[in-house]
Amino acid sequence: MAELLALSPSRANDFVQCPLKFRLRSIDRLPEPPSEAAFRGTLVHAVLEHLFDVPAPERTVEQAVSGIGPALEALREKDPETVAELFPAAADLDRLREQARGLLEGYFTLELPEKVEPAAREQFVQAELDDGLRLRGFVDRTDIAPAGQVRLVDYKTGKQPKPQYAREADFQMRFYALVHWRSRRELVHTLQLFYLGSRTTVAKRPTAADVERTEHEILALWEEIARAAETDRWRPRKSPLCGWCQFKPLCPAWGGTPPPTPEITAIAGR
Repeated sequence: MAELLALSPSRANDFVQCPLKFRLRSIDRLPEPPSEAAFRGTLVHAVLEHLFDVPAPERTVEQAVSGIGPALEALREKDPETVAELFPAAADLDRLREQARGLLEGYFTLELPEKVEPAAREQFVQAELDDGLRLRGFVDRTDIAPAGQVRLVDYKTGKQPKPQYAREADFQMRFYALVHWRSRRELVHTLQLFYLGSRTTVAKRPTAADVERTEHEILALWEEIARAAETDRWRPRKSPLCGWCQFKPLCPAWGGTPPPTPEITAIAGR
């Protein structure tokens, strides 16, 4: 049995992209094979998180690169099967380390970490809306300026997408700005995306109207999710992204048959 009581930005984006994909991930919770891209992202995030453990003058490219090995070993200790499956040979691990090195070098072209003292790193955040829906997720980094302005930072290990494909990342950051407002009654000064793959950044300054609009957007989306749950109608939505979807063999839009929907015992606000 499953409950629909909370929403993260990634699961919200799943529903927008394809309601059936949302169901199979969030309700059925079907296992998905690990991917090299996701593992590489986890590795680089871990290195950047621990980079700020050292004194500011020591936050160099060399220091960051030296953190790849320990971070990789920590991930291997936590999940040796995944590492062995994705990187079976020494050459595969060498390629992973080299890719991680390139991404970390890209980070240093975008920011001087010795000038930053984060208030929080990899922080779990959550807030509750008036209808009982809980919003939750993890913010890569929170910076607070001496004058009190708050900046939320997210590292992306891919390349900056074209404008027509940038909605997901934009929504994710607006989502966290809303969570910050709801939990602290404080407007975020800056939302910053670091695209390490393309060595570019995107920064936005959300207004109170932006936060309010995001809340209305999320509530409307949750109503759609609740209707899908009540009617058990999770429509597949074909798109160019189907080629990368792990659930394609189960999708009726591609000739597959999904398993029966598990019983849903509760929906927030219902």
